[in-house]
Order: sequence, then structure tokens, then C-alpha cells
Amino acid sequence: MAKKAVASLQTGSKRLTKAIKMVKSPKTGAYTFVESVMDPTMVKDFLSKK
Repeated sequence: MAKKAVASLQTGSKRLTKAIKMVKSPKTGAYTFVESVMDPTMVKDFLSKK
């Protein structure tokens, strides 16, 4: 019965993707990482933005 409840929760949840982008700081020149959790269709736009 527990397996049935878990399976029903997975079908109702939304699929998300974690995107990590490396960004260079204009002040120090060091690289930092920007992380975001989003819908898979928005990943390309996130990575193309500066």
C-alpha cells in the first residue's frame, strides 16, 4: 500500500531540472556558480542569459 501512495505522488508532481551556470565577477575576475531549479523548457534561456 505504501508503494501505491508513492507512485501516485510521483505522477502528480512536476518535473524540474537543476541548472548550474558559471559566471565571472566583473570586480574580482573570479568565477562563481549560480544555481537554479526550473522547468526543463526554461534551461536554454537561463544558460544563454548573462
